[in-house]
Amino acid sequence: MKLLSGHRVAVLGGMADRALARFLASLGAELGGPVEGASFVIDDLGLEGLEGVNIPETVVHVSVTPFGSGGPRSAWKGGELVASAMGGALRVTGEPGLPPVKEAGDACTFHADMVAASGALAAHYARGSHGKGQHVDVSIQQVAFSRNFNGVLVWQFDERKLVRVGGALAYGKATVRAIWRLADGWCFHSLMTGRLGAPANQALSDWIDEAGMPNPMAGTDWLSYNRSTLPAETRSLWEAAIAAFFLSRTKHEIATEGLRRGINACVANEPADVLADPHLAARGFFDTADGLPERFAAFREGSAQVAAPAIHTGTRPGPLSGVKVLDFAWALVGSITTKTLGDLGAEIVKIETRTRPDLARLDVQVSASKHGNWDDKPWFSHLNTSKRSLSLNMKKAEARELIDPLIDWADVVVENFSPGTMAKLGLDYESLAARNPGIVMVSGSVFGQTGPMAQEWGVDGTGGALSGRTYLTGWPDRDPVIPGAVPFGDVIVPYVMAAGVAGALQYRREAGRGCHIDASMYEICVQQMRDYLEQAKRGERPQRMGNADARVFWQDVLPAAGEDRWVAVSCPTAADHAKLLAITGADPAAWTALREDHAIAAELQAHGIACGVVQDCEDMIERDAQLIGRGALVTLDHPLLGPFGHIATPLRFSRDRFQPFRAPGMGEHVHEIARDLCGLSEARIAELEQAGVFQ
Repeated sequence: MKLLSGHRVAVLGGMADRALARFLASLGAELGGPVEGASFVIDDLGLEGLEGVNIPETVVHVSVTPFGSGGPRSAWKGGELVASAMGGALRVTGEPGLPPVKEAGDACTFHADMVAASGALAAHYARGSHGKGQHVDVSIQQVAFSRNFNGVLVWQFDERKLVRVGGALAYGKATVRAIWRLADGWCFHSLMTGRLGAPANQALSDWIDEAGMPNPMAGTDWLSYNRSTLPAETRSLWEAAIAAFFLSRTKHEIATEGLRRGINACVANEPADVLADPHLAARGFFDTADGLPERFAAFREGSAQVAAPAIHTGTRPGPLSGVKVLDFAWALVGSITTKTLGDLGAEIVKIETRTRPDLARLDVQVSASKHGNWDDKPWFSHLNTSKRSLSLNMKKAEARELIDPLIDWADVVVENFSPGTMAKLGLDYESLAARNPGIVMVSGSVFGQTGPMAQEWGVDGTGGALSGRTYLTGWPDRDPVIPGAVPFGDVIVPYVMAAGVAGALQYRREAGRGCHIDASMYEICVQQMRDYLEQAKRGERPQRMGNADARVFWQDVLPAAGEDRWVAVSCPTAADHAKLLAITGADPAAWTALREDHAIAAELQAHGIACGVVQDCEDMIERDAQLIGRGALVTLDHPLLGPFGHIATPLRFSRDRFQPFRAPGMGEHVHEIARDLCGLSEARIAELEQAGVFQ
């Protein structure tokens, strides 16, 4: 099933080898050729770099640049290291007391290309509505900034800043270790909160007991465990015991016995391990001409032909106006997928339940939030703009009185539960398509819907560890660190899912068929590591390189005046490096250490040298004119938290501009959805409410 078969992409600048080009090619688009006659144009030059190039008005034109088109820094030189620095990802990656260290590969650039893919396909769908193309503009800096959910909210509400914590995960009120040395390598494991993590936490505690090793966690009630409120001294004791246990285990034991026990730990793979992974082999991920991955998501075409839906738009602005989405999603992957679709104009009905609320409604990260209140969590608010909430107890048979008409209503169903969960609810793709043959369903999971690992549970760090991202992030002579203390797989998979949805909806217009989209975090993270896989296929063994990059002549993160202040400097060629040394003398670090970081960046950029401040959330929110000008935060008025800046979907459309609205309270829209979309009478709604259906 090739959504873009018959479409051609003109490639300008250095985009030919980028992930965006590969993504569009994976959907069947032809790459290359002139602008004239192309369906899409992609570039890494921006509007300023394309002066004099005529882009026909029917073309979807996508630019992905370090700082975006327009604004005071659009002409600044960048690259992965500088965009990561200015976008906040670099600031929180690395170990305390050491310089920040970049994530493996072009992590922020890859993320921006996936955001651009969702923008390209949304504009493609909009073109199917009104016949016109438009410019889609993406700033790598803004995309990197959009990953900073935790950092943004703790600055906004408590004026606290996240710091580098090495092999740990930093939450609003807790730092939880996640990288552990094994007898022959490393693994990823973290203790998760409440019902979500209880079985895996108990399994680890049991294994430690059986090994006869000290276990201060013995007897813990894991259902009541909360990572945000566990005393620091208790966590220290627990983590010392976990560290001793993991040091006694091998990679093989974690991958086999650990998997059997369900301890939620996975090995930090090297690229060669990834190439040999039996799960990826079972899913045919490397069944390509060169043995390198091509697929970003798997598409299964519906069997029934349907009449092309009438072209219509809804009442909200945006390229996806008029699209109707039934949202069974939760946590980051699902929530950001439907946030993206909703922000871009789709109508979202979010199905929630008070019996198992979204973790983002539970985790108390800031002082403005309280335990037991579903609606006062800014984390949830950031992740769930532009949605309406229908709270339902799905265990009640009467819930189908709402679910069935919503299936009839919907164009799209989004879910990211463990594979098989939707089937247990009678909501798998086959069941949905039997009722609504044109439905587009998208499923996000860690391992995908098929294969030997499909039923295994994982988190953002799982994708990082298994894909090689974790192993390759950090200093050559030290343990790996978490590759971005801001999420990665959790925030990239949603854009692959959103792009697939938009493309599938336009394909349905053209071919009259719906589909099921299978998006695997593991596979998408492996796509980001493609260059390292290519090295491994040649027999090389890539290793951690700190802030160096084999494709760049010289780059580093250098100290600036003040506590924990740094600048990132990148010199792609020897000539660039000579230009730097002509300014700084033989020791650039000695020169930068005496100067203020923003002044350093401005001076070096004025000389044509790529340099950026390693910014924290205060820098980005309060003082970054480029981010402020691009609307990286959009102020929305929350009924409990008041007005505050919500992270914007990091896309700019020249024609179909969009306007998000605030996240819903739990079940806030029960009555209007039941009445207006499901056709229930007020009397029946009252009966269902009395029966506890709207829990």
